[in-house]
Amino acid sequence: MATIFPPDGEEPEMPGPAILDPSPLSIPDYRYYWIARFTAVMATIAVVVVIGYQLYDTARTDYGMTIKEASFQLGLLGLVQFVPIALLTPVAGWAADRFERRSVAIFSNAIDFGIAVVLGWFTWTDGLTLNLLFGLAAMHGVARVFSGPAMSAIAPNIVPPAILPRAIAMSSIAWQSASVIGPAAGGLIYAAHPTSVYIFAAILLVISAWTISRVRPVLPPPAEVRRHPLREMVDGLQFVWSERFLLGTITLDLFAVILSGATAMLPVYARDILHVGSEGLGLLRAAPAVGAAVVALGLAIRPIERNVGVKMLWAVAVFGAGTVAFGLSTNLLLSLALLVLMGAADMFSVFVRGTLIQLNTPDHMRGRVSAASGLAISASNELGEMRAGAMAAALGPISAVVVGGAAAIGVTALWAWLFPELRRARTFEARFDMGD
Repeated sequence: MATIFPPDGEEPEMPGPAILDPSPLSIPDYRYYWIARFTAVMATIAVVVVIGYQLYDTARTDYGMTIKEASFQLGLLGLVQFVPIALLTPVAGWAADRFERRSVAIFSNAIDFGIAVVLGWFTWTDGLTLNLLFGLAAMHGVARVFSGPAMSAIAPNIVPPAILPRAIAMSSIAWQSASVIGPAAGGLIYAAHPTSVYIFAAILLVISAWTISRVRPVLPPPAEVRRHPLREMVDGLQFVWSERFLLGTITLDLFAVILSGATAMLPVYARDILHVGSEGLGLLRAAPAVGAAVVALGLAIRPIERNVGVKMLWAVAVFGAGTVAFGLSTNLLLSLALLVLMGAADMFSVFVRGTLIQLNTPDHMRGRVSAASGLAISASNELGEMRAGAMAAALGPISAVVVGGAAAIGVTALWAWLFPELRRARTFEARFDMGD
């Protein structure tokens, strides 16, 4: 359940408060940012989908593993991506608050570009091994941990606060539409010519790096006193811990998705349950993004304004219920429909959470708070994959998905009780002095 934001490029005239609800796309910097987000997400998701399929297929074919054993390898794939994210999150948040944020984003694109080149070469030469795939997945985790905080911290600096919710929704359209096209394109291109998918991704990453470079420089906010880097990293984590509202918002997604994450099991469903191959895997990975894109478009046109906290909680509960139903389905069309529903619920939750976090965080802390949020998102996704893989190894993939979805519903109810601040969040207005 991850959130990201959009871009732009020449010297913009930032709309003043006298302008009523201008479109974020009327700001040149935002347009470039939007394109950079779209192309980077399309490239990286296409690569991640193919890596998962290649790893599962390699484990089954070249290593002779059973379905349960290969499913566990998919769980390990999530874990190796999470480890660098967990270790480097404080560094990445500090970098986003200390250095020029475009440069940090371009640095992450360069890492993913190198990964695409290496994977393309070893796919071409038929030299893939599990260790190689695990190693490159870990490098992708490094790229992600630096990209997320930098890109998230750019968005509030290139649009006025009044239209930030619309900007977040429109950037989600970029992310979700890329999430629709990327998996489908990746699966189809891989089926036609395996190496070509990595050439496709490398080209998109070059485009992304160029367009984000066109955004006007987003310098780190000035600080009255520069502390030791480690002290500043700790400050970001302490800020999130001390603000119960932010803590509840971030950890809700963390624990719900750790328990209900089903993405790691999609290669299993594609190959051995639904029997639809890599092309079908592309459709399965794209389906949630279809639902998410529709919701994001609706929110961009008409953002919600009332009872935002309660609606976020209900969205997470629906996500868990959809996961249960998907786990039990053996019909491709029904499975796709349920994934669309899950994506729609996820997008709704992502929109509310992302807007609340951005509007309730002072600018000089945005990089570090975005990093903490990104760590929770990554922990939920990657550790959720590890949880699913380990449970699938013990109980089978279907039970792993069903039990996880049911547990996510329970977490939602528990968080509504533990953090009444979430239920009481009526609007997106800041809940403390932003000048702190």
